[in-house]
Amino acid sequence: MKTILNVIWLLLCGVWMAIGYAVAGIICCILIITIPFGIASFRMANYALWPFGRTVVRKPTAGTMSLVGNIIWLVVAGIWLAIGHIGTGIAMCLTIIGIPLGIASFKMVPVSLLPLGAQIVSTDQDIRAGGPIGATQY
Repeated sequence: MKTILNVIWLLLCGVWMAIGYAVAGIICCILIITIPFGIASFRMANYALWPFGRTVVRKPTAGTMSLVGNIIWLVVAGIWLAIGHIGTGIAMCLTIIGIPLGIASFKMVPVSLLPLGAQIVSTDQDIRAGGPIGATQY
C-alpha cells in the first residue's frame, strides 16, 4: 500500500514539492554560511518525493545552534515551503482518494518550517532501540 500511495504522491504533487525544496537548496547554497541549509533542503526534497513509509522524529540532542538555524531557515525558505504543503494538502483533500495524500502533506509542514534537529526514519524501524540505522539527519 505504501508503494501505491508513494507513486500517486509522486505523480500528483511529490515532484513539484521536491522542486520547491531543490530551488530553496540552490538558493541556500549560493551563500557559504547557508550551505548546511541547502544540504538539508536537498534531503527534504528526497523525503518529499517518497514520504510514505518514512516519518520525521526530533532529536533530543539538538541544541541552540539548531534553534538559531531554524529561525534563519524559517525566514529564508521555510514559510514558503510550508505554504506550499498547506495548499497541496487542501487540494488533495478535495477528493476521497486524495485524503491520505493531503494528510501526508500536512504532516510535512512542521519539518518544512523547522528542519534542523530532525531526522527522517523508516516507519519500520524501532527508533527506541538505540536509534535508527541509516537515518537521514539534518
